[in-house]
Amino acid sequence: MRYLVHAEQRQFSLRDKDAWRPGDGGWTGEAVSVHRVAVEPSSLSVATARSDWVEVDVAVSTAIPPVSPDASHVVEADLDLPGGVATLAGPADYARQEHRIAVPSGRYRVRVSYVESGPPDADWHDHEFGEHFRYVLDLWPSAGAAPVAVLREGPGVWDG
Repeated sequence: MRYLVHAEQRQFSLRDKDAWRPGDGGWTGEAVSVHRVAVEPSSLSVATARSDWVEVDVAVSTAIPPVSPDASHVVEADLDLPGGVATLAGPADYARQEHRIAVPSGRYRVRVSYVESGPPDADWHDHEFGEHFRYVLDLWPSAGAAPVAVLREGPGVWDG
């Protein structure tokens, strides 16, 4: 499913519907410079190349999907979704602006793939700097905990 998300502050998150919105969102130095995702209990924040409207594709599978050959950066992390509903939102979105995605409750592995694209089908901000990407989030059930893993490291496009 494709969603349009306002990635204000150059990020958006996928989190359990009941997860608290923390102050720093887990953005460590390594999360910013290497992973480009920040992980907290029941929350995964994704760094974006622009502070703008971005396209986000979300797919929930029962098995590990193949890695996209078109992705310039690919990272995987764990996400607990005990409430059976994930919310997809930018940091300034109100509850009514969040996209709600029904999922079976449990632990998931999430693969975040950065796929170069053109501007989204929305009134994007031409004064913002940074490349346009489509952010592809693949989720599948995971039995055990695993560390954040960068499968493909793309160029640092958000140094702007």
